Amino acid sequence: MTERTETAVRLVILLAIATMAGAAAFTHVHDLSVAHGQPNWIGWANAVAVELMTIYLGLELRARRRTGRPVGLVGSLLVAFALLSLAAQVAEAHPSVWGWVVAAVPSLAFLALVKVVLSNAPITPPAVEPNQPDAYRYDEPAEATEAEPVRPTVPASPVVPAALPPRAVQSNRPHVVGIIR
Repeated sequence: MTERTETAVRLVILLAIATMAGAAAFTHVHDLSVAHGQPNWIGWANAVAVELMTIYLGLELRARRRTGRPVGLVGSLLVAFALLSLAAQVAEAHPSVWGWVVAAVPSLAFLALVKVVLSNAPITPPAVEPNQPDAYRYDEPAEATEAEPVRPTVPASPVVPAALPPRAVQSNRPHVVGIIR
């Protein structure tokens, strides 16, 4: 199988699982919202908010890690929304251990896929802002060629002033004069 074919197959599998898991998760959040007194359209609004926030927060987490920004709040929100989605699926399940496990499968599968896809990014160093001082930049030293040998840099000798003659200093106190060297 070529790399292009493999990528296409992976994409089809990802889209199939995402579609089915998304449909199940949306439906469970919607049904739970309606069962607890929300109008039908608010049930769908809740489903959209919960499920798309999970995806958005995953993307935001990735972007923040790539640029070196803090991820604590975004990571906490991601866990909270994922647990909310999972709780809605489990709440709609048959009240048994297997009922809860089977109901959790779509949400867990989707979260696993999101994690795999989001962690599959190439590592790129953050770009240096153009307004940043040059002191923080590092340039590789140029390699010497045979025509141009590298000569060690000799530091210039420091300039040391000769001894200064003593001078008279007048104090703020009356009639006090001292000598400073």
